[in-house]
Amino acid sequence: MAERSFVEEVKKLRLGDGEVFSGEGILAVTKALLESGVSYVAGYQGAPISHLMDVLADAQDILTDYGIRFENSASEATAAASLAASVNYPLRGAVTFKATVGTNVASDALANLASGGVKGGALIIVGEDYGEGSSIMQERSHAFAMKSQIWMLDPRPNLPCIVQAVKDGFDLSEASNTPVMLQLRIRACHVHGQFVASDNKRAKFSLKEAMEQPERDIDRIVLPPASFLHEKEKIEQRWPAAIRFIEERQLNEFFGDDNEDIGLIVQGGGYNSVIRALEHLGLADVFGESKIPLYVMNVAYPLIDSELIKFCEGKRAVLVLEEGQPNFVEQNITAILNRHKCQTELHGKDFLPMAGEYNTQTMLKGIRAFLEHYGRIEPLPAPKPTVVPRVEDNKRKVEVSDLSQAVEAAEVKPMGSLDENVHARPPGFCTGCPERPIFTAMKLVERELGEHHVSADIGCHLFSILPPFNLGNTTMGYGLGGAGAAALNTDQSEKRAISIMGDGGFWHNGLTSGIANAVFNQSDNLTIVVDNSYTAATGGQDILSSKAQNPTRSTGHLIEKAARGVGVKWLRTIKRTYDLKAMTESLREALTTKTKGPKVIIAQSECMLNRQRRERGQVRKAIAAGERVVRERFGVDPDTCTGDHSCIRLSGCPSLSIRPNPDALRTDPVATVMNSCVGCGLCGEVSHAAILCPSFYRAQIISNPTGMDKFREKLRRGIIGWFQRRSAAKREQYAF
Repeated sequence: MAERSFVEEVKKLRLGDGEVFSGEGILAVTKALLESGVSYVAGYQGAPISHLMDVLADAQDILTDYGIRFENSASEATAAASLAASVNYPLRGAVTFKATVGTNVASDALANLASGGVKGGALIIVGEDYGEGSSIMQERSHAFAMKSQIWMLDPRPNLPCIVQAVKDGFDLSEASNTPVMLQLRIRACHVHGQFVASDNKRAKFSLKEAMEQPERDIDRIVLPPASFLHEKEKIEQRWPAAIRFIEERQLNEFFGDDNEDIGLIVQGGGYNSVIRALEHLGLADVFGESKIPLYVMNVAYPLIDSELIKFCEGKRAVLVLEEGQPNFVEQNITAILNRHKCQTELHGKDFLPMAGEYNTQTMLKGIRAFLEHYGRIEPLPAPKPTVVPRVEDNKRKVEVSDLSQAVEAAEVKPMGSLDENVHARPPGFCTGCPERPIFTAMKLVERELGEHHVSADIGCHLFSILPPFNLGNTTMGYGLGGAGAAALNTDQSEKRAISIMGDGGFWHNGLTSGIANAVFNQSDNLTIVVDNSYTAATGGQDILSSKAQNPTRSTGHLIEKAARGVGVKWLRTIKRTYDLKAMTESLREALTTKTKGPKVIIAQSECMLNRQRRERGQVRKAIAAGERVVRERFGVDPDTCTGDHSCIRLSGCPSLSIRPNPDALRTDPVATVMNSCVGCGLCGEVSHAAILCPSFYRAQIISNPTGMDKFREKLRRGIIGWFQRRSAAKREQYAF
């Protein structure tokens, strides 16, 4: 069950020639694939291209109409290896995954593909999320493109350019027999706009023909002696062919006033931010008309010498706006200008930050400094100091009659850094998340057995490294939680290392690199597999062990069977993670048992977000239809709450907060449950497990109650009212 459905949007994929397509960038990419005559598509979800996989899944009937094979790949490596179909046959194929972690996982397949080359167009669509909004290590795909000689497109972030880049990517790949990487940044993926559609195309060469007419070219296989010739072929044939195509097709663009003696060079993905910065400087308008010459490289690699020399000739200086480090583009351009004896001054990181995302504000600052340096604009006046009224020794504020006196009677005080003025908002688990009780149980067991080394993994469960749990020592990659603790498998200590992996990570990589590796090497450590039924962190897509009935995929395959199948003997399955007693007992046993060999705990409960998405609509329909619907909520009795707040410290649920104590004789604030509660019940279980707190209560909210429900409620109110009146009467009696 994906995060959202694109069933309605995918109807636009049937638009024909001349019709106007309106929508999101990801949807436009899918339409461009159909218009390009693609034969097969594969990929693995991950921000910011998760929705591309969701769109393709929802467009299954359209893909089938055109004979297109679509697969949700087991990993990025699986997706990249599927491009092997384009090595021997004129089949156009595309794969997609998150960069750069996806590129890293796929690197072996991509390197082999780039070495032997392709016959059909092979397009790798990578979702580049470099910068502050990223969820990964700060690296770029550019380095991999250079290493393996894969041409990289980085189109301007608007729908016509993105759609054209998909089509140009296939053409470039076939013209140079080289796979092409299409880099789509976060803003490009989610930008909205329009473009004029073309007719969808059926592949000229079908998968059926490839199956019935198999071809074999030993020169395309990465095996000596052919592999030694591949590099020579890249330089002598494929590279020149790519350069010719890029020049003839004019994939890169020139904008602005040619009479200016300075200029800016930027990759296509950064074009919008540059135009916005120039607009702030009064050097461009809202339509993109720039007074400063721009060379926009929609092809980030390879660089085109002739175009760079043409742009730089006659200019005093040029500024390269390349985000990230190392500055591959700036170094490459420097070498090109030196080789051609071009006298233009080249600037880049001397005016801009050495690393980090180049948003509009960053570019504005760098471009302003560059233009001021070369006298194109006047320097800004020095900013006036921030003034704060002095406080005299007697702590009275100085009274002033006007602004001039205020400035004289003021002293300059720095505002301080951002982290001193803005509260941090670290990521955390959602309300009712079934993963939270797993780490609550770990903290409770830690109180008994002491701290253990915890090898974390990629996924929602990685939030356990932050407060309130503060668990997790390392994370090495998706599904590598078990492998990350391999070196700590030792009999020199009585303690066991704990490894975490999700169900998505288990099927992606963890079964072999974690579980099977632990079996083979006779590990005595513990691995906890968090099974929430989906690859929840990427949007809730189905996987092998999902319980949902998926008509286009095979689901319902148990993680337990797979783990036992590779040799795990000690295994416990907790079918409800909210059962804190069962979780703590299983953890305690796994960490203290004398049984040798790897221990595996499978902690199962459905992702609460997906559960709420599924049930919310069902509940609304049932209520509208007059059916009886019961919802559970939890609350805190303020008269009973001790103000200990262990429920918050060991849960961290966003629905748990504090409020003033109603008892005038007690100062500690009491816990409270907010309206966002989904009734998972963990807070109550935590309180009982920690301090036997009786303050939590469970309430049922009944919509469309029956006659019996109303009778019970009336009876309860009567009995409770009788006790309340009796208690009040006694208090009144004792008062006299």
